[in-house]
Amino acid sequence: MDRIEADITRRQLIGGMSAVIGMFAGFGLAPTEVRAQSPGRPTLLTNLRFFDGQTLSVQTGRDILVDGGRIAAILPAGTGPGDADIIDCGARTVTPGLIDCHWHATLASVSQTAALTQDIALIHLISGQEAGATLRRGFTTVRDTGGPVFGLKTAIDRGVLPGPRVFPSGAMISQTSGHGDFRFLNTLPRMPGDPADHTERTGVAAIADGRDEVLRRTREQLMKGASQVKIMAGGGVSSLYDPLDTAQFLEEEMDAAVRAAADWGTYVCAHVYTPEGIQRSLRAGVKSIEHGQLADTETIRMMREEGAWWSIQPFLADEDANPKSDPIQQAKQKQVAEGTIRAFEEGRAEGVNMAFGTDILLNPGGSQSQGRQLTKLARFMAPLQALRMATGAAGELLALSGPRDPYQGRLGVLEEGAHADLLVWDGDPETSIDFIQDPETNLRLGMKAGRVFKETL
Repeated sequence: MDRIEADITRRQLIGGMSAVIGMFAGFGLAPTEVRAQSPGRPTLLTNLRFFDGQTLSVQTGRDILVDGGRIAAILPAGTGPGDADIIDCGARTVTPGLIDCHWHATLASVSQTAALTQDIALIHLISGQEAGATLRRGFTTVRDTGGPVFGLKTAIDRGVLPGPRVFPSGAMISQTSGHGDFRFLNTLPRMPGDPADHTERTGVAAIADGRDEVLRRTREQLMKGASQVKIMAGGGVSSLYDPLDTAQFLEEEMDAAVRAAADWGTYVCAHVYTPEGIQRSLRAGVKSIEHGQLADTETIRMMREEGAWWSIQPFLADEDANPKSDPIQQAKQKQVAEGTIRAFEEGRAEGVNMAFGTDILLNPGGSQSQGRQLTKLARFMAPLQALRMATGAAGELLALSGPRDPYQGRLGVLEEGAHADLLVWDGDPETSIDFIQDPETNLRLGMKAGRVFKETL
């Protein structure tokens, strides 16, 4: 009887939460389409050039038919259905919606002090505001690589507020003293029965030592709805107490996370910079290396041979770098930046699967550089190759979530059956992608799931 009553209570709670979200949507807080579209009628984009996210050229002589949130067809120009709503793109360039494969939706726009001390409700409200700004920059999808993002994702998906599609990892899983251990030294030692740290209680991080604890924390994130799991496999820049050269988690601990994720049909991504940490991650079955700027040639070739993805960011210690006031953090940031150029060049030369991310983190105002950071990739490759890293290639990485993919369909490409996330730009990506850094001026139309969220055509 107790179990039945508990189940009824749980169902009532879930139902009540849904009703609250529905109530807010009903009071006009849900985003409305910029362009009025006729119910039941497809939309036809005409008079355009397009980059499909895969082919390294801009194509012409086609129209794009959108119906039911998907791309219904790529048609010869002038052959679309007569009953479609027409959008004349004015001979501009159409691209897939942009994808940031290393984003922190709840942690990008707050300071480290705020993240560690403020009421989590404030953090969520700021992240809701940031979600709309992310979408308006043309990023229609993000892979969230750590933080309490499940509520934000649900609100976006239900139309309570505008924002990108979110592939959530949930809490970053870290060993004690690892890159996700944000506790202050005066809280040590941790004793049996001690309460969880603030970052653990709020879902920012989960501290786990030993195979059993790693299994538990991994399964908790999957239970919450993680599309992939994030572990901390080495030292980082933002943390004060774990040197950059440290390897974190034993291989058997990593293996526990990988096997638990595989049982749910998905994969593990790992924050790590150094050769030892990367190789240990790959041996354990990690499918996506986050950062990796200090990898040597042997390790880069191992990534290629294992078919792993390199989710890499243009860390260049420039004006867009996450601000660091502590000399220890500044020294680590400089070391990473020194490895970035070589990492891009050698990773491409060795044929490693590479996808774009920014990792804008604990940096109020820094998210405005999201598009500009993508344009920096053109320093290392042709403009369309850089754009592919944030569209078609990024979509392939997201597809590793398999049955845990929350959206089930191709992203980052313009092809029949793919999600209708597309952007109309002033600019020619065959010669330069600098136009992406000024979306307010150059993004003339944005569409997510077939619905227009911006139009200045």
